[in-house]
Amino acid sequence: MRADQILPGALRFLFLGFCGLIFLFLVAPLLAIMPLSFNSEPFFTYPLPGLSLRWYQDFFDSPVWQLALKNSVIVGVCATVIATVLGTSAAIGLSRRDCPWKAALLAVLISPMIVPIVVAAAGVYFFFADIGLLNTLTGLILAHAALGAPFVVVTVSATLTGFDGTLMRAASGLGAAPGTAFRRVMLPLILPGVVSGALFAFVTSFDDVVFALFLTGSEQRTLPRQMFSGIREQISPTITAVATLLTGFAVVLLICVRGLQRRSERMRRPSFDQ
Repeated sequence: MRADQILPGALRFLFLGFCGLIFLFLVAPLLAIMPLSFNSEPFFTYPLPGLSLRWYQDFFDSPVWQLALKNSVIVGVCATVIATVLGTSAAIGLSRRDCPWKAALLAVLISPMIVPIVVAAAGVYFFFADIGLLNTLTGLILAHAALGAPFVVVTVSATLTGFDGTLMRAASGLGAAPGTAFRRVMLPLILPGVVSGALFAFVTSFDDVVFALFLTGSEQRTLPRQMFSGIREQISPTITAVATLLTGFAVVLLICVRGLQRRSERMRRPSFDQ
């Protein structure tokens, strides 16, 4: 084997090794926390003195943790529905050729992704204080909907780049009403992008702690806020069990999003019959 053939292989090996080290650095905190959730003793120490599921049982038996889980699910689902409807509508409007000031509108719509979340939370806090939405799940739902809508706009807009607009004109020419044409022609084709955006919006809401700290009280605590409060007030291994469950849930959602993205790419890729 010649030297010019060995060198590219060595560089590829070094590159893969470097990427592996970066990946290990990123996941090392998770790999360190997960085993502690099975510790039989209330200590954060290695090696583990024994294995137990007591902290998972404590999570499912605790009224405080279950209230936080209930609030997180309610807020996440409601905020996702609102963000998906508004984000999809905005993306469809921006995809029209006759949309005025498209670049400026897009910049405004995705601004929650750019503005520091603490700044946004502080602004929402003062606004909600004037209209009486502090310490309510309604206020947190609206805030999370605004936080998740940009993800829906981005994913649906990317899906619409491969959508053939003549299909909608053909449906209209055949007598279909705009709502019927959207429901039976456009929506099935852009559905992977819509669902992907909805999953991103749900994860954004489910993992948020900054808005929850600013806008909620003790009765509206979500899981991330309860974890944050638990770390500050009393450190319990139950937090590691919750963190492990949330990590597993996030991995499942990530796999779903990746599958939907692949499906969307296949649907946008032109196919020719032989």
